[in-house]
Amino acid sequence: MGLEKVLTKMTNFRDAADEAPGGGRGAVTITDVANAAGVSASTVSYVITGKRTISPATRRRVEETIRALGYRRRGSSPSPRAGILAVAVPPLGDRQLGMEMEFFSSAAGAARELGFDLLLVTDDEGTSGLHRVTSAALADAVIVLDAGDDDPRVPVLLASGRPAVLVGAPGQHRGLASVTLDFAPAARACLAHLADLGHRSVAHLGPSATSPGHRLRYLKGFEEAFGAAAEERGVKAISPPCASAAEDVARCLDELLVEGGPTALVVRDEAALPLVLGTLRRRGRQVPADISVVAICSDTVAGQQRIRPTAVVVPAAELGVLSVRQAVRQLDGEPAEPGTVAPALAAGESTAAAPAVRHGATLSGG
Repeated sequence: MGLEKVLTKMTNFRDAADEAPGGGRGAVTITDVANAAGVSASTVSYVITGKRTISPATRRRVEETIRALGYRRRGSSPSPRAGILAVAVPPLGDRQLGMEMEFFSSAAGAARELGFDLLLVTDDEGTSGLHRVTSAALADAVIVLDAGDDDPRVPVLLASGRPAVLVGAPGQHRGLASVTLDFAPAARACLAHLADLGHRSVAHLGPSATSPGHRLRYLKGFEEAFGAAAEERGVKAISPPCASAAEDVARCLDELLVEGGPTALVVRDEAALPLVLGTLRRRGRQVPADISVVAICSDTVAGQQRIRPTAVVVPAAELGVLSVRQAVRQLDGEPAEPGTVAPALAAGESTAAAPAVRHGATLSGG
């Protein structure tokens, strides 16, 4: 029985990653990666399969070694196409459903035109689901949503040898194609819009510090550009954490809606937008007469509100089409250049002149 356990353990290590196609002495093995990275073969296996949690520092070291040595998991050589593109998404509690709906709808249409179907792979079980899809050749290529700087899915993709597209990563993962959202221009336009309306104090509501996983990491560029623009225009900008649960939104707004508080809110979590607008109504604050609101959201979510908000609209449909084309281009042997999509600010009914500006105009006119 003990020998059976040992054999099973050894098989698991070799199943995760062993030799590149063709075997032979020239093939880079999992042992080569382990020796070069200064870790055990089992650690490399766990990084690739997601069967155990590995520290970010060790994972990065293994990732860089896989890339440097050109390691590919056994069985990762080209095979007849399955006609499937896998789309890896964050866990359910870590997602922006309006954006995803637009993304999937457009991606599915683009895939059908090119002769492919989509397979959804969730991150609820870590990276093991993605490993199963790539190791069993269930998909020809993988599209990863909301990819970040230190993403545990990257080593899995590198070892698989299959074409991949990272949506959200700013092209820092060498060897993998990327489609990036450039929020900086929209952030500057958003701040300029509010400043021109006379707002001198703005609250930029972000996710809580304890938000899980990859949550909204792609909006980091917005926050940085918004803060820099606020400093240039002399606008006070604060960024209180605000989770998307109803009680968290209510608590956050109660802390902000005080005398001398911000006259405008920027809501960067589309899941929180209806809660913010509803809480303001219940607190007797009219939008935009008493307080202005700018949303960062999908066109779908913007259209579901009582009033159409001024919004930085995330072009999720465009992202879907571009990601599919990037993946298929790689399958056809063409290089996949990094793609960039820039969201734009669309004026709506939720922003107006700051109350102090309106009151001053009324007094001077009377």
